Amino acid sequence: MAVDTGNFRWTRFRQGDAICYGSATERNVLINRVLELGSEYMPTLEQLVDIRRLYTNAGATRFFLHVIPEKLGPGYEDLLSEAGYEKYRGWMKFERGAGEVGPVTTDLSICRIGPEKAADFAAIVGKVFDYGVGFQPAIAALANAPDWHLYMSFNGDQPSGSGGLYMRNGVAYLDFGATHPDFRRRGGQTGMLNTRIQAALDAGCSSIVTMTGEAVPGDEQRSYNNIKRAGFKEACLRENWIPAGS
Repeated sequence: MAVDTGNFRWTRFRQGDAICYGSATERNVLINRVLELGSEYMPTLEQLVDIRRLYTNAGATRFFLHVIPEKLGPGYEDLLSEAGYEKYRGWMKFERGAGEVGPVTTDLSICRIGPEKAADFAAIVGKVFDYGVGFQPAIAALANAPDWHLYMSFNGDQPSGSGGLYMRNGVAYLDFGATHPDFRRRGGQTGMLNTRIQAALDAGCSSIVTMTGEAVPGDEQRSYNNIKRAGFKEACLRENWIPAGS
């Protein structure tokens, strides 16, 4: 499967049970990543080497290989190292259900936006998460997707933050939470979290999930701690592996 929007070209392919997403025009590892490894059987050295080769041939030499240790069993780290991968910072998944939602105390205004503000939304997400301008129209297009609800914060009329809410079958997922560097430390991220949590609960969702980088020494863990303060509990860690030396 391939998508070509002019400035952004994206491909999805399978290598065994692994689903691989890649783009030679957008080098961000949030775009170039491998899901479902080990979902049907233990990965083999051949499969792991073939995945690296396919990405290299597609012009994307750096990508995330997502690993859930419980699915792979003992010895998986040695196998991944032999195949030419090294461990990177993982992602912690968080989950919460119904319960008290904190107040929105920021001096920034927060509201749901439509397609007319979608380019501003994508620009903030792109700046904070380092997406190229070619990919930003794909982010903006979520404003027209039926299961997505996009929110923004504003300093007066000036866009200052973003937050996405995906809802389906009673489950909500929070993504694209970002605050422009000029407007940080004003409670915008917490306000955006609580606004989306309340919206999900009002829509009847019984489970709300989100994720951020795992806690590591030397990092302020700002997003991590904001998520915990919003009532989320740590659910599981997804390890991220990348091609060694990339």
